[in-house]
Amino acid sequence: MLYFQSIKEAEEVLKALSTPVRIKIMELIYKNDRLSMNDLAEALNLTNSAISMHVSKLEKAGLVKIYTSSGKRGTMKIIRPKHDRLMIDLAPNMETRKFYQDDIKIGHFSSHKIYPTCGIATTEHIIGELDDIRYFSFPERFDAGILWFGSGYIEYNFPNRLKAGQTLTELQISFEISSECPEFNEDYPSDIYFYINGKSLGYWVSPGDFGARKGYLNPSWWPERLNQYGLLKTLIINSEGTFIDGGSKISDTTISDLEIDYSSTITFRFEVPKDTVNCGGCTLFGEGFGDHNQAIRVKMFYMEYGKEN
Repeated sequence: MLYFQSIKEAEEVLKALSTPVRIKIMELIYKNDRLSMNDLAEALNLTNSAISMHVSKLEKAGLVKIYTSSGKRGTMKIIRPKHDRLMIDLAPNMETRKFYQDDIKIGHFSSHKIYPTCGIATTEHIIGELDDIRYFSFPERFDAGILWFGSGYIEYNFPNRLKAGQTLTELQISFEISSECPEFNEDYPSDIYFYINGKSLGYWVSPGDFGARKGYLNPSWWPERLNQYGLLKTLIINSEGTFIDGGSKISDTTISDLEIDYSSTITFRFEVPKDTVNCGGCTLFGEGFGDHNQAIRVKMFYMEYGKEN
């Protein structure tokens, strides 16, 4: 999937798709990914130079890729689409407060203690074999785009970009998440707990492990019987407490309770205890999997020298 966070960011693609001829080229190559420049020229009744110009604009926008293949009369250029979906965020980000933002890849966890069912995969392949926790320690895990476990915890170290004289006023942590059931189960609740530096932020009950349809981003080889997508959730910790998606309060833990200053380390944990009421596991979706093309996104809002930004 090709994803843009704003219309401005997608400007090159929108320009490339602004003519009926290029839209028709895209339609043709999605129906048949073996079409050459000559095939497109013949199908659209255009000269080869005209087709070459249109395809060049599509290639520059990142929509197609040109491959060279041998044919009856020498080499020929095959045009193939690069993405099966286009997503553009139309609503602008209206945030005016100052903040630091970092994206932590799913595989960049710093500590874990998990129990099957479990697995970890990159967009290219499953790492090792399913239900074997050893593979969570393999170096390929740094490229992972999805991981899941039946119970236990996984921790991440967040960068602390605060400077002396800056006071943390709010933390926002967003991620795509679901339960973890063998294969999948749309109705499979799981109590997923959250901690920062060992302090409880409360828990959220994931409603299920979703797999009735394919995730929008999942690679074509991803098995249909496995986890497909999650829900995009945002933890918000501020002076009022800890909230999910800005609405439901899950604990009274406030930003000041975390005692984070510019010299602090920040460790964030997802945990599904074995003895919780709904021990339904946890699945984390990162870039290249699920419905939302993002890693674990951390925003640190701050005041400087006692004045709100």
